[in-house]
Amino acid sequence: MAVRLGALAERHGLELIGDGNVEIDGVCTLANGRAGAISFLANPQYRRYLASTAASAVIVSTADAEALATPGLVARDPYVAYARVASEFLPPADATGQVHPRAVVDEQASLGAGVTIAAGAVVAADARLADGVCIGPNTVIGRGVQIGSDTVVAANVTLEDGVTIGARCRLHPGVVVGSRGFGLAMDAGRWIEVPQLGSVVIGDDVEIGANTTIDRGAVEDTVIGHGVKIDNLVQIAHNVRIGDHTALAAKVGIAGSSTIGSYCMLGGAVGVAGHLEITDKVMITGMTLVTRSIREPGTYSSGWPVATSGEWRKQVARLRRLGKLEDRVKQLESGA
Repeated sequence: MAVRLGALAERHGLELIGDGNVEIDGVCTLANGRAGAISFLANPQYRRYLASTAASAVIVSTADAEALATPGLVARDPYVAYARVASEFLPPADATGQVHPRAVVDEQASLGAGVTIAAGAVVAADARLADGVCIGPNTVIGRGVQIGSDTVVAANVTLEDGVTIGARCRLHPGVVVGSRGFGLAMDAGRWIEVPQLGSVVIGDDVEIGANTTIDRGAVEDTVIGHGVKIDNLVQIAHNVRIGDHTALAAKVGIAGSSTIGSYCMLGGAVGVAGHLEITDKVMITGMTLVTRSIREPGTYSSGWPVATSGEWRKQVARLRRLGKLEDRVKQLESGA
């Protein structure tokens, strides 16, 4: 449905420039704009498209407002404003408020008002689904699972027994929450399993990307705080604790019993060793390996930046010679 630009400005507290009667029916990029869509300018490298874009409106900062060639909205942070405006054009969840005839719901499960359960889904005994919960096709909700109001669980998700999910969460396809933690003990040359008797507790307003796995705790619960955003293909091991409003990019791996603070950001493919503590407001750049606790807020890196193959080989060769260089320095310092 189309929305007048002036209505968007009023609803989101933005300054309107130009014709407020322009109708907006979706979003677009500046470079590939189209009539009827709204775009935004947050990265200066795209400023060159501002004068020529085919978008019907653009969200800009105060500094870029004079360069607008179209109607627009002025925001303190154009990217944040775009996120809020764009959410108005999301397709609604496939919520019918009904249980599909081909879903299997145990008679001892509790369903709130307006719960939607799609075909092929299974809801086990003692599960409690609050008002407005939406369960996708072929999803499995284990015994005693609790799901807060208005949470959307997509297709092919597995919530193991005893898991707790907060309100207004979104779990994308293939997510597994509460699977057995990787606990093993060596006994006489053979591995024996250590029982994983905890569960997983997930706060409100959490998003979990496709094919992410969160293991249940060994003794205490694995805990994900409120407002945490988790990308696709992330592995969170048993007894991990993640603070409120932390974001994890794709392929992050967090080993068992590590604690991540609030308002942290972990880039793609970051690895965190077990039993570590990372304080609040830490940013860790992509491909970084964390092998010690981080006690001070800030940005941390260990990944090797890309270089040409020839330069990379030279850098590796220099590293391999460092031991010999150190020995020579020690000899010189000792006067040998």
